[in-house]
Amino acid sequence: MSLSSKLALAKEMIESAESNLRSAKQIILELAGTPSKNIYTKLAESLPESSSDGEDKIVEGVFNGQTMVDKNKKDYPVPANYASKSKLIPGDVLKLTIKDDGSFVYKQIGPVERKRIVGVLTYEDGQYKVIASGKAFKVLLASVTYFKGEVGDNVTIVVPEIEDSEWAAIENILPKELGEKD
Repeated sequence: MSLSSKLALAKEMIESAESNLRSAKQIILELAGTPSKNIYTKLAESLPESSSDGEDKIVEGVFNGQTMVDKNKKDYPVPANYASKSKLIPGDVLKLTIKDDGSFVYKQIGPVERKRIVGVLTYEDGQYKVIASGKAFKVLLASVTYFKGEVGDNVTIVVPEIEDSEWAAIENILPKELGEKD
């Protein structure tokens, strides 16, 4: 077996092992329950009730990675482009104004403490993820396309400082030259 085919085989074996570990972690989270969802729901419960501002309805909620959850555990869709552009992460508090014409206007009113980490962009089971700090973080497709990310790119992501999260926001794709080491 040639050196290049041995390297390719070793790389394939490592990728398979990493995929198996991620799958095993996901099964454990599903069986044990994801603590971050409970924390964000509890945070949402502490927010004020919905109110009206003239003809507009005002709702406050907590971003969970894809949607906003209000005090009554009702989900509101957050446009992926807005979440991506605003670099929303789980735990961020949002105010939703529902206009009398039915349109939704979101505003971030309480960002959670953040930290930045660097990882590698992957794609698995129809979902983009960034492998960083020994964990796979889901990221929005809108962020990947906005930054023109490709599988294997080094990516800077933003995650909650305190709480363990399954979601992250992409802050930047690092230039290829920075990812290469001599």
